[in-house]
Amino acid sequence: MSSIAVVADERTPFLQSSLSHARSRDSVAVDDHNINPTPSSNEQDKANPTTTDPNQRLFSLDVFRGLTVALMILVDDAGGAFPSINHSPWFGVTLADFVVPFFLFGVGVSISLGFKNHSKKPNATKKVILRTAKLFVLGVLLQGGYFHGRGLLSYGVDIDHIRWLGVLQRIAIGYFLAAISEIWLVSDTVVDTAIAFMKKYYIQWMVALSLCFLYMGLLYGLYVPDWEFEVSSINSTSVPNYGSSNQIVHCGVRGNLGPPCNAAGLIDRFFLGGKHLYEHPVYRRTKDCSINSPDYGPLPPNSPGWCLAPFDPEGILSSLMAAVTCFIGLHFGHIILDFKRHGQRVFLWSISSLLLLLSGYVMEVLGIPFNKPLYTLSYMCITTGASGILLIIVYYAVDAQNYRKPTILLEWMGMNALIVFTLAACELFPAAIQGFYWRSPENNLVNGTENLLQTILQSKNWDTQECSNQAPLTENPSNTQPTAHCHLGRTVAQRAILGRNRRRIGSRTWNNEAKSLPSRLSKVSLSDDSAN
Repeated sequence: MSSIAVVADERTPFLQSSLSHARSRDSVAVDDHNINPTPSSNEQDKANPTTTDPNQRLFSLDVFRGLTVALMILVDDAGGAFPSINHSPWFGVTLADFVVPFFLFGVGVSISLGFKNHSKKPNATKKVILRTAKLFVLGVLLQGGYFHGRGLLSYGVDIDHIRWLGVLQRIAIGYFLAAISEIWLVSDTVVDTAIAFMKKYYIQWMVALSLCFLYMGLLYGLYVPDWEFEVSSINSTSVPNYGSSNQIVHCGVRGNLGPPCNAAGLIDRFFLGGKHLYEHPVYRRTKDCSINSPDYGPLPPNSPGWCLAPFDPEGILSSLMAAVTCFIGLHFGHIILDFKRHGQRVFLWSISSLLLLLSGYVMEVLGIPFNKPLYTLSYMCITTGASGILLIIVYYAVDAQNYRKPTILLEWMGMNALIVFTLAACELFPAAIQGFYWRSPENNLVNGTENLLQTILQSKNWDTQECSNQAPLTENPSNTQPTAHCHLGRTVAQRAILGRNRRRIGSRTWNNEAKSLPSRLSKVSLSDDSAN
């Protein structure tokens, strides 16, 4: 009888649809009462190292989210000091470019675990809509320009220039699409073979593929005509040689992935309006737009007019592809639900991750470059594959080998990821601390800590821009000579005017993005002198 139990456990290590409804959102419940006879205590002891316990919370997912939050804080604060981990100016991928895909991937895994046993689909749908609305509104509040961040002890935004999209809004869109598909598009098929697994979730995969085809069709098929934008008052005063407040960008192309003439920007300008887009995109650090590239700096002598144009890196079209990352996270979560053995999960995850990584590299070779602002298909594959690899490592260490104590802090951060994100990445906590100062606003604990780090690490870029990078934004652009030493008070004063971490009206500048200039940039037709 015991031998039968072992064979049955190997052949049907799947979760059934009759699991308990009372499990927690990120827990994994295993109910094989109707599949296998109850094994003896010795058999249970043997199975423990290779199988999951019933109703056990997936601690590795919390640690995964905690690692993502820690990585986000690292690249935001240390990106200026360590260029190799900062965001890429346009083409290419750096460490910082993996943060948002990690978040989206984790959201997808959580959805698969949280909505697997919803009793009433309409009620579950209402909860999804409510959560999506809350997250979207929170994103607009935090990233739409209402909070000005560090350097400006003030708040408020002109509704005519509020930024509607951002990171939290992108997560809300991905969450909504993935959760609705999980509620309505999953069949009741009992998974006992690989074909049954595919049959149960194939409609979701079709939706994900449809989003990819829609994205690629619009990105490469839409005709982008010439367009005009109004230079913001801040940019026009800081760059006096532009004179006119209106600039014309000459495009007339299809399938262009350069900064000024891509279909993603066209869709955002049409539906959102140029006044509601991000006013300081990463391409202002490319060679065409900065003599200090890959950092911010003064415009080159013959810089194109589009260097001052707004562009939203979390726009409408790119959010469609970003949602596919959530769908792939669903797939990884389904493996957790339908396969009980650790070895099976790790094997299937490894195959999926390697296929994604290989697909991303092949696409890049074939001409679909890695690009975070556009969230290209190759970028989606490479970052999602990396997400899977990281989850495998964390899962094996935390859940399979039960090494939880070394990761307890990351686990806490993952369980409170939204709070940490709001206080740290959106700078509410440092801005609040900075509000207490001694006699002068620059004499505060936050700036004092930064000054200490700069002294220890012998870097002026730790969470601050160099004076040489900020001076061109407040002084004559032709003055390109960097200052030898930066006084802390001057640094804080300049950041108060055009700092990296503050949010202007309708704009957001999270970090000192990226440090590697893409080699493909020179191959893109950008109509450089169209507005000069």
